[in-house]
Amino acid sequence: MYRPRVIPVLLLKNNVLVKTVKFSKPNYIGDPINAVRLFNELKADELVFLDIQASKNNNSISLDLVKKIGEESNMPFSVGGGIKSLDQIRDIIAAGAERVIISSQALKNPTFIKNAAEIFGSSSIIVCIDVKKNFFGKLKVYFKNGSHATNFSPIEFAQLMESFGVGELIIQSIDRDGTMAGYDIKLIKSISEIVKIPVTALGGAGNAMDLHKVWKEGNANGLAAGSLFVYQGSKKGVLINYPEKNDWLTP
Repeated sequence: MYRPRVIPVLLLKNNVLVKTVKFSKPNYIGDPINAVRLFNELKADELVFLDIQASKNNNSISLDLVKKIGEESNMPFSVGGGIKSLDQIRDIIAAGAERVIISSQALKNPTFIKNAAEIFGSSSIIVCIDVKKNFFGKLKVYFKNGSHATNFSPIEFAQLMESFGVGELIIQSIDRDGTMAGYDIKLIKSISEIVKIPVTALGGAGNAMDLHKVWKEGNANGLAAGSLFVYQGSKKGVLINYPEKNDWLTP
């Protein structure tokens, strides 16, 4: 039976792990390398690391940290944060990352995605689409860690990125980030039904049932989450964890 990937998404700020709520109020979680070791033991499918301040600060994710993650990780991992040049992509992949995740630069210069896909292959390039409702209640794509709005609807931008050769999309709901209130399944489904490339859902997962629902109802290929894998209990005590397969495969 087809089984989607279950992917912990780990946020970085100043090279330490944090967790946000609706892209704000970062809460310290711990050391990223220690988290990698724990996910090695838990046999996670893959990991995602996102530097949440790189684009705002006009820099990129630490190459030294990427190398350390590559030396420690037993699983594929992807990284993102401030990537805006082909040389950066080349260096990050050489440091051990399987794929790069691009967000702000995809909006500023969409042809950059086309060039990157042609040089490194579509399978190496992921675009993360950050989505939230604007003042008028319309879903729009945002960039620079959710601080700048665009006129793109999520569907329009997803189709554009697919046409430019991206290998996968991460669809992230800013409004649900860190809430643990469930994915925006309608959003995920609207995109997964209109593009042919893999779609990974992110934002809002609070339990194993949320993973199951976005897989079955949202047609997601990847099930990504942050809080679900770093918190435990209603008081959100920090605990690195990962679900057993049978915890979410069946309702």
